[in-house]
Amino acid sequence: MRIKNDPVPYISAEPLPSNILEWHYCVKGPENSPYEGGYYHGKLVFPREFPFKPPSIYMLTPSGRFNVNTRLCLSISDFHPDTWNPAWSVSTILTGLLSFMLENAPTLGSIETSDYTKRQLAAQSGTFCLNDSIFTELFPDLVNEIQENQRRREAELRNAAAPRSNLAVSVNGGAGALNVADPQLGLLAGNWTNLLVFIGFAAFAYAVKHILDSMVD
Repeated sequence: MRIKNDPVPYISAEPLPSNILEWHYCVKGPENSPYEGGYYHGKLVFPREFPFKPPSIYMLTPSGRFNVNTRLCLSISDFHPDTWNPAWSVSTILTGLLSFMLENAPTLGSIETSDYTKRQLAAQSGTFCLNDSIFTELFPDLVNEIQENQRRREAELRNAAAPRSNLAVSVNGGAGALNVADPQLGLLAGNWTNLLVFIGFAAFAYAVKHILDSMVD
């Protein structure tokens, strides 16, 4: 109820309906970071003694920052019960996870990759999440958001790949009209027109000469 009533930016979280001790989360990559546009699914596994003992933290989506499906060693995880604070909530844990994700400090379960790799994985993360049945069950709003983003990107790619101009032929009242939109095609059409005029003029000149020669004879 706390995370529903006081949502945290970039973070969504839901418990499994069948197990209140296993929570799944999705962290969205913040703007102006290598993770921008990414959707990162993971899980928190709480002990029965929670809130007096910390949870295990896993990330399930490839991010370039953490190993997949590996317990992460953080001050807010079960690797460090000595630093755990029972007042910390799901929101606090995931805010701390996102903060650490944006840093470069190494820890058990982290990996080092380039910003380029992180951006590539961010672009692929939505599709990865959509292929996870738990994610699609727990986060239907995010599923719709990801699908809408994918449709928009596909439309942008189609528009970018479409030819900027076409050679179109329209027929109006039985007469063919050549509509040349491309400058190069227009130049080509103009050259053909000039050639046809030249040929026609040459044929006309030849015919006139032939007639004059016949009259002289």
